[in-house]
Amino acid sequence: MTRPFTHSLRLLVLAALVACAMPVAATPAQPCADASADDTRADADRERHERHARAVTITRDDWGLAHVHGATDADAVFGMVYAQAEDDYNRIERNFLFALGRTAEADGEEALWQDLRARMYLPHAMLRQAYADSPAWLQRLMDAWADGLNHYLATHPDVPRLAIERYEPWMALSFTEGSIGGDIERVPLRALAELYGADPRVALALRAPADPLREPTGSNGIAIAPARTANGNALLLINPHTSFFFRSELQMSSDEGLDAYGAATWGQFFIYQGFNRHIGWMHTSTGADNIDEFVLDAAEPLETRAITLRYRKPDGSLGERSFDTLHSKYGPVTRRGDDGLVATALMVEPIAALEQSWLRTKADDLASYLEVARRKANSSNNTLFASDKGEIAYLHPQFMPVRDDRFDYTKPVRAGAATAWQGLHAIEDLPNVIDPPNGWVMNTNNWPYSAAGAHSPRIEDYPRYMDTFGENPRGENVLRLLADADGFTMEKLIATAYDPYLVAFARLVPMLVADYDALPADDPRRTRLQGPVAMLRDWDYRWNIASMPTSLAVFWGDQLWSDLSDDARAAGERLLDYMERDDVSAQRLAALATAVDRLESDFGSWGVPWGEINRFQRLTGDLQQPFDDAKPSIPVPFTSSRWGSLASFGARRYPGTKRYYGTSGNSFVAVVEFGERVRARAITAGGASGHPGSPHFNDEAERYSTGNLREVYFWPEQLDGHVERVYHPGL
Repeated sequence: MTRPFTHSLRLLVLAALVACAMPVAATPAQPCADASADDTRADADRERHERHARAVTITRDDWGLAHVHGATDADAVFGMVYAQAEDDYNRIERNFLFALGRTAEADGEEALWQDLRARMYLPHAMLRQAYADSPAWLQRLMDAWADGLNHYLATHPDVPRLAIERYEPWMALSFTEGSIGGDIERVPLRALAELYGADPRVALALRAPADPLREPTGSNGIAIAPARTANGNALLLINPHTSFFFRSELQMSSDEGLDAYGAATWGQFFIYQGFNRHIGWMHTSTGADNIDEFVLDAAEPLETRAITLRYRKPDGSLGERSFDTLHSKYGPVTRRGDDGLVATALMVEPIAALEQSWLRTKADDLASYLEVARRKANSSNNTLFASDKGEIAYLHPQFMPVRDDRFDYTKPVRAGAATAWQGLHAIEDLPNVIDPPNGWVMNTNNWPYSAAGAHSPRIEDYPRYMDTFGENPRGENVLRLLADADGFTMEKLIATAYDPYLVAFARLVPMLVADYDALPADDPRRTRLQGPVAMLRDWDYRWNIASMPTSLAVFWGDQLWSDLSDDARAAGERLLDYMERDDVSAQRLAALATAVDRLESDFGSWGVPWGEINRFQRLTGDLQQPFDDAKPSIPVPFTSSRWGSLASFGARRYPGTKRYYGTSGNSFVAVVEFGERVRARAITAGGASGHPGSPHFNDEAERYSTGNLREVYFWPEQLDGHVERVYHPGL
C-alpha cells in the first residue's frame, strides 16, 4: 500500500521543482513551497542535531580513542557514529553503499551486479517498511544514528563523499551484523550477472581467478572459567581476524545503563565484539550451513520484481539500468543451474538482527544474553561468552533452519516439501557449550565439536548441517595449549593468544625431511637442498622475528599450497591433508627448491630472518593500501593463520615489492578480566584514525607487532592523565 503513495509523493516533489525552475509572467516573485519546506526541515534538523550534541560528551584519550557518553542511549548512538565519521568517514560511506546496493553510484557500471544482489534481498521499500514496523525504542536509535551522520556532514562540508548526501533512519537496517562477510556475499556474482543479462565479458570478469594464498578469514575466541584462573575471575580473549582497519575501537555509555567497549564495524551503532561492566562477547565466523540453494521445478510460481539501479558514468553523470528479477517462496532466483533455475535462501530479518546486535551489549549475565539471542537473528557467527558471575559459554548461531538431514545442503537440493526449511531450531537444540567442567571454551572458526575438549558436543548428536568447516590448525593449537593449563591471568591469556607454535609445519616439515632423506645418494637435489633441509630439521616450529627457518618454511609452504590447491580441490580433500599425502613427495621437494630460488633471488640468500621479510606498513588511508619496500615498515613475527598461528598476519608480496606486507589477520585484540570491576588490555592495528596526518594514524603499530597490549581506559578514573580532548560533537 505504500508504493502508490511513494510514487505520488515523488511526482509532487518533481512538480514543485519544475514550478520553481519556470519563470512566472505577470506575477510578483513568490518563494517556492518546496524551498520553504527544505529550509524548514534544515532548521528542524539543525535544532535536533544541536540538542543531541549538547547531550553528548566525547572524550579522546591519548591513543585517540573515543569515549562517548550521552544522556540517553540515542544520544550515545548520535555521538558514537559522529566520532566514527571523524576517524574514517570514507569507510562508513563505503560500507553503506555496499549494504544499500548503491556502490555503482560511486564506482560505475561494473558494480551494478553487487548492487542488484543487495537490492534483491533488501529492497529499499522493504527497509522503509521495516523501520515503520520497528519498536519505538529502536526507531529512536536509528533516528539518532542518521542524525549523527548528517550532523557530521553538515559540520564538515568539505569532507569527500561518494554518493550519499543524506542518511535516513531506515538505512541502518541494511547492515545489521558486523561480520566481515555478510551472508549475501556468499551469493556468487558471476552467475547472477549471467542470469540477469550481463555482457559475457563483464560476467567473466566478476569471477576473479581464485587466489590459493588468500588469507583465511575468521577469528579466535577463548573464555576461561574462574576455576582455571589465578584469582578466580573469568577471562575472555577477543581476537578477530579481519582486514586491517575494518572496525573502530571505542566506548559508548549513557545514563540509561549502556556502557560498552570494543570494536564497532564502521558505520554501525553497536559494539560488535567487546564487553560491558558485566559480560563480554566475541564472535567468530561460523561453519554452520544456514544458506541453501534450491533447484526450482519449471512449474514453480515466480514473482517478477522490477529493480532500477543508478550508476556513475565516465563523464560523472548518473545513468540508470532496470532489471526484472525473479523471486520464489524459497528466495530470490540467483542463477541458472544445469537442472533449472536456482533460488538462494538466507536470513532476512533486519529488525530482529538489529535488535539482537544492540540489546546484547546491554545484557548483564548469560541468562539475559540468551534471552536476547532468542530473536534467532544471528546467522553468521559463533559466540564466546564470559561474565562477572563466572559464566562461560560457546554459543552456535541461532538462525539455524530445521532440515531433513538425509539431504546434503552443501549442494543445491531440489525444491519441495521434503527439502524445505521447517522453522528454526530451538536454542537448546544447538551444539552450545555452557559452563563445561574443564573450565574453558574456545573457537577458531573450527567446528563446535572441540569447543570444550572432551566435554564438547558430540558430532553424532547433531545434523550434518550444523558444521561444514571441521577442525583447523589453530583449533589444534588451542587444544594443545589449554588441555592441562591452569592459573590463567590476563598476561598468561595474552601469551596464549601469541603462542608462536606452528602446528601445521610441525606435521609437514618432518615429512619433507623424510622425503629428502629418501633421495638416492647421487640425486643432485641432495646437494642443492642440503643446507635448507638441515635448517628445517633442527627447527622448533616457532616463529620469531630473527627466525630463518620461519622464512624458509613459509616460502616453501606458500609454494606448496599454490602448487597443490587445484589437485586437492579435485580430490575433494582439505588442502593441508592433501599436502601430507605420501604420493606428493616430489611436489614437496620441488616446492622447497622453488622457495630457495625465490629467497636467493629476492634477498640474496635462502637464510633470511623472518622479520626482514614480514612487515607492517601503513602509508595512506586508502581502502586498497599501497606498499613500498623503500619506505618505513615494521617487522612482524607472526605468520598466516593457515599454519596454525593464533596471532594471524596475512601478508604477501605486492607489485614492485619483495617483502611481504600484511593486510589482514589480527586487527583488534583484547583480553578482558571480569572481577569486581572489569578491566582489559587491547590493541588495534595501526591506530584509531584513518587520516595519515593524525598522530593516531600509526601510533599503535609497534605495540601491535609485538603483542604489547595497552591498558583500556574503561572506568572514568582510568582516563585521568590520559585525556587529549573533551568536546560536544560539532559544537
